[in-house]
Amino acid sequence: MSEQNTLTVSENSCNREDEDTKDLPTEDESGVLFYVNKDGFPIKEKTWERMWQHVEKIHPKGPQIAQSIRDNQKLVKVPYVSAPVFTSFMSVEEKLGLVQNYLQQLQYNHTGTQFFEIKKWRPLTGLMETAREMIKESLPIKCLEAVVLGLYLTCGISDLHRFTISFKTNFNGRFYRHVVLGVHYYGKFGTLGLSRRNDLMFKSLKFKSLFDLLEDFTVSYNNYHHILKKIKLSLPVVHDTHSCERIQWKYLTLSPLKTCQLDMKKVLDKFTREIRITFHQYQISSPRKSDNQTSDKTRSASLSSPRKDKNIHSSSSKKTVTP
Repeated sequence: MSEQNTLTVSENSCNREDEDTKDLPTEDESGVLFYVNKDGFPIKEKTWERMWQHVEKIHPKGPQIAQSIRDNQKLVKVPYVSAPVFTSFMSVEEKLGLVQNYLQQLQYNHTGTQFFEIKKWRPLTGLMETAREMIKESLPIKCLEAVVLGLYLTCGISDLHRFTISFKTNFNGRFYRHVVLGVHYYGKFGTLGLSRRNDLMFKSLKFKSLFDLLEDFTVSYNNYHHILKKIKLSLPVVHDTHSCERIQWKYLTLSPLKTCQLDMKKVLDKFTREIRITFHQYQISSPRKSDNQTSDKTRSASLSSPRKDKNIHSSSSKKTVTP
């Protein structure tokens, strides 16, 4: 079976799976069940009713507060949050600060329904289309939506490496998941994102190593008595919003409980060297580039580092670090 047919079968399978689970709730980073709006905009009546039912269920005054809001014809208009605008005089730190401020102005979504469906297997161009819709609608978001929006807003910032960082933790026998956008700029690391907890989203560009950054997250999780089970890192994400590349969300998997700190640091230092190389290779992976230009660049990279090239460009490749 050809690669194109394989991808088509995979996407059709995902679509059938989406239909089967369309009205089933999922869990957010805090283990709270929520629904996903898979019908797009404008929001359908059944989705609105489901959100009102959520209000009646979790609010202390229940149906009373829901009915008082629905009957009120003079509600204060919610302000529209405008996306940040960069100037050539701004530093990278200032731009990242504006992006994070925008994400927080949108606010964390507590409605019980995620407004934007994020299919992680979609190519980057599809995810960027969803990001544009998020900016247009200006609605509250969750952590995965914040990562996609952060990718869109940081596109074009020169020499900025972006990669996803996913966390899996355990608390009282239950598993929780969270994701942020890692950023690397001239030897310094930080993150962008959104969370219910202030210390589990934005980290300024101040960490000298990826190990130090992840250790800071580990300390934050420990403060909430969460045991960090796994950390998953992606390869750097291209800066081309029209790219057909897919994010390799699970390129590198770390098990902090099974790996000593020295080994963790060695692996993360090696990963840091790899993303610097990968970043330059991924800059040329655009459907708008000519085939000859792309093949010449790929051939050059293959000759210089055949082992790394094989790991980087294989869609199924990933690394797992265990003792």
